[in-house]
Amino acid sequence: MERRKFSSQFKQQIVQECLETGSPTIVARKHDLNANMVGRWTREFKKTGITPGKSKGIPTHVTSDDYQQVVEERSELASENDKLRKALADQALENHILRDLLKKRS
Repeated sequence: MERRKFSSQFKQQIVQECLETGSPTIVARKHDLNANMVGRWTREFKKTGITPGKSKGIPTHVTSDDYQQVVEERSELASENDKLRKALADQALENHILRDLLKKRS
């Protein structure tokens, strides 16, 4: 099932209906949405006064330098992970060969 994306205008309309009716469940059923999602949109609107928009993928509270640092650390960790996987595979192969030798010896 593909994730649905909603425009800011649609979210604003849903939040307004929810504030008018006072029930996220009723609005969610009317528009075939999840009640928890409608409630979250409403809470965010009440907290910030802004209707939630589409996410750009980069959190706004993180500076670009911090984000770049996290990306670099992630790539370093990914390469280290690959090295460890190769080492583990080599060790498993070595164990398998040693077991075969022990079986042949017996």
